[in-house]
Amino acid sequence: MKHKMTLHSIKWLRWVLIPAVVSVALLSAGPAFAQEADPIADLTRGVNTIWVLLTAFLVFWMQAGFAFVEAGLTRSKNTTNILFKNLVDFVFATLAFWFFGYAFMFGTSAGGFIGTSDFFISGGEDVVGVPVMAFWFFQLVFAGTAATIVSGAMAERTKFSAYLLYSFIISGLIYPISGHWIWGNGWLANLPFGAGFKDFAGSTVVHSVGGWLALIGAITLGPRIGRFTKDGKAHAIPGHSVSMVVLGVFILWLGWFGFNPGSQLAAVGSDADVIAMVAANTNIAAAAGALAAMILSWLFVTKKPDLGITLNGALAGLVAITAPCAWVTPLNAIIIGAIGGVIIVYGALLLEKLKIDDPVGAVPVHLMNGIWGTLAVGIFATENGVIGLIAGNSGQLIAQLIGVAAVGVWCVGTGTVLFPVLIKGTIGLRVSREEEMKGLDIEEHGSEAYAGDIVVALGSAD
Repeated sequence: MKHKMTLHSIKWLRWVLIPAVVSVALLSAGPAFAQEADPIADLTRGVNTIWVLLTAFLVFWMQAGFAFVEAGLTRSKNTTNILFKNLVDFVFATLAFWFFGYAFMFGTSAGGFIGTSDFFISGGEDVVGVPVMAFWFFQLVFAGTAATIVSGAMAERTKFSAYLLYSFIISGLIYPISGHWIWGNGWLANLPFGAGFKDFAGSTVVHSVGGWLALIGAITLGPRIGRFTKDGKAHAIPGHSVSMVVLGVFILWLGWFGFNPGSQLAAVGSDADVIAMVAANTNIAAAAGALAAMILSWLFVTKKPDLGITLNGALAGLVAITAPCAWVTPLNAIIIGAIGGVIIVYGALLLEKLKIDDPVGAVPVHLMNGIWGTLAVGIFATENGVIGLIAGNSGQLIAQLIGVAAVGVWCVGTGTVLFPVLIKGTIGLRVSREEEMKGLDIEEHGSEAYAGDIVVALGSAD
């Protein structure tokens, strides 16, 4: 009996006492563990990181949109070349922005003009509440966008080797330095007017920079053979695939929902209200731009509804709303987008009069509407401490004008060194007349995007 009681006691100790002791130990350790971690902060950091990366993936996908738009608006004999360039510019942007581009843009500021730290970045403290490498990736896809804008205006006549060089320099040097002035808390962001220069998602930081450089590149190259007659009249050179252009524009439209809402860099709490308004304004401006361009061209230019102009009108509205999208109402977005659609129609006509050949309309879409969208902040914005002209504050518009001028001077200056001097004066910028006539696919790459069927003779040995 005594032996049975002993066994019973041992079982009781094993099944009751030991778990109780472990539970007490865990409870006593609980408060110390809770002080070391904040589950709410961890969850917020995780959600915001996912948001930033997902929107960055959408912006990355815009590379495909640019590739399709540019390829569709140019001739079939240059399709491989166009697609290859849109692939390679992101390859070079990735490496250049990791080597030194990010450092120049977001490193410790030297007098508000250039960053001086974080070269070859591989980690560090969080930036705006997300891991630094997530922030780096988000900024990288914007750098790639700035570089790829240039290729469209210089299409069908630029050496592939020259493209590699200027893509690397734009994404690693020219774009990040002017970007530092604005998004790196540089001198433009701290102007003593209004609330400093403002550009929510990049009408100037990304699109105007790409547009200015596209303009200088196109002027340096000169027009394509046959684009203008000897007496100066413009001769249209149609693209080879409307289907590619339409698909490309829809891809870009989708990507813009990463471009603009993603620039909030957070999605928790009140940030959700901001990204919802930004997404709505982005879409509304695109629709207004497309409608305005279609009606204007239909009534006064082509006399028929023109699909190409309408598609560029949508892109114009998207570029124009990029800077003010977080600080305007939907009604303002309609006005901003519609004016963008008008700009694309008359901007393209202006380039023709100046004998500047821009095969895809990159300059009217990105430069002219980048400027317009940036100034729209100073006219319409009324939220988050940014007060525009219609609310009685001229200071913000002055800041916007200074920013537009400063970035324009920087890009024209560096572009003039890059294209006519550095590239044209060394390795050459333009292909030969013979290469241009045959097409860059064969001459530059030795392959055709649309190769003809090959008939193979069947012999007895085969």
